[in-house]
Amino acid sequence: MSSEIDSAQLLSRASQLIDLARKAGADAADAVVVRSRSQSVSVRLGKVESTESSESDDFALRVFVGQRVASVSANPGFELQVLAERAVAMAKVSPEDPYACLADESRLARTYKDLELFDPTEVSTEQLREASLAMEEAALAVSGVSNSSGAGASSGMGGLVLATSHGFAGSYMGSRFGRSVSVIAGEGTGMERDYDFDSRLYFAELDDPAEIGRRAGERAIKRLNPRQVPTGKDLTVIFDPRVARGFVGHIAGAINGASVARKTSFLRDRMGEQVLKSGLSITDDPLIVRGPSSRPFDGEGVVGERMVMIEDGVLKHWFLSTSTGREIGMETNGRGVRGGTTVSPSSTNLALEPGDISPEDMIKGIGNGFYVTELIGQGVNMITGEYSRGATGFWIENGELTFPVSEVTIASNLKDMFMRTTPANDIDRKFGVASPTLAIEGMTLAGL
Repeated sequence: MSSEIDSAQLLSRASQLIDLARKAGADAADAVVVRSRSQSVSVRLGKVESTESSESDDFALRVFVGQRVASVSANPGFELQVLAERAVAMAKVSPEDPYACLADESRLARTYKDLELFDPTEVSTEQLREASLAMEEAALAVSGVSNSSGAGASSGMGGLVLATSHGFAGSYMGSRFGRSVSVIAGEGTGMERDYDFDSRLYFAELDDPAEIGRRAGERAIKRLNPRQVPTGKDLTVIFDPRVARGFVGHIAGAINGASVARKTSFLRDRMGEQVLKSGLSITDDPLIVRGPSSRPFDGEGVVGERMVMIEDGVLKHWFLSTSTGREIGMETNGRGVRGGTTVSPSSTNLALEPGDISPEDMIKGIGNGFYVTELIGQGVNMITGEYSRGATGFWIENGELTFPVSEVTIASNLKDMFMRTTPANDIDRKFGVASPTLAIEGMTLAGL
């Protein structure tokens, strides 16, 4: 792909846009191009349902006039001068924002390393179709699987081109390849659904389509003939890694500086205090080579470093962009993300670091409990920490997974859950949010 040449052209256009904004009266400005290219194929029951492709380069210009700021966005082909003049005119009549500004010049990346995020492999729609059909065929071949919800494969690339009026100019590209399949087991009212997938930066590292399909089929049939279980308190619940990643996402949301500034995080007053069980750590590292959420610099041109956000259970850092940091009296740590015309903080390669126990030994050690494979609903209050969600999974009896369970609700408070979490040793870091299997003590289960 000619991504480097294209990025250079886009960077030149962004720089011209900034120059025109300054001439129109802006004190400072930055211009960003978020680019994406993708194609996908979906199939169901051996037939192609859709073939899609998309391509976009979305420009956004942000200008500052004193403490006033305005942002405008446009597609390729716009008139540079018209856009710049419009942005400045909007800024002049906007209310003042005491926190909005460019990143401090001393924090800008002058050099940054190649994180090997881009795989130039060209994948044809025929290859995507074949992979999709192979996944579905393998899943339907599993005894007990009765129908397909569909399979799909995709390939794409995306990246960021950023230029600022105080000297930053940079770009990077990343690739992404994916495969997924969902199938149904059983008949009539006894049907159960499950899925499997894989997503990678490098095409050659994707799991084999037949293996993905087989796993999806086996997961679906294991869910057949579910039961309900009695209501109980002080239950140990084990989160499968799929579910555990969402739990770690709640931790990330609670330590996001934007939530702290808005007072919408139940951890907003807990900096320097123990918020996780002793021995647990949460890390965030944007500079992992071939990391799923790596980036050589953030949406403001600042290089982030590996940080231990929570160390030995103690909260050490918030995720911060420049404006969010200023609002709470701190400095950015290179976690700014462009979202259209705005910049907000976010995690990168986030991980709840693993423990020493295997998932098998963890299950054996709890006697009776509940192993969760899927959560339903959005019953999480990030202001109070209250947690209540529908769940399906498997009952643990005498240290073994026994029968499937559905139509139950698990509940607690995230503050308590954080302090009662034990990680296993099976972390898979191919996801932007990574977590091992987790055991959480003291939860309530609402069943029969």
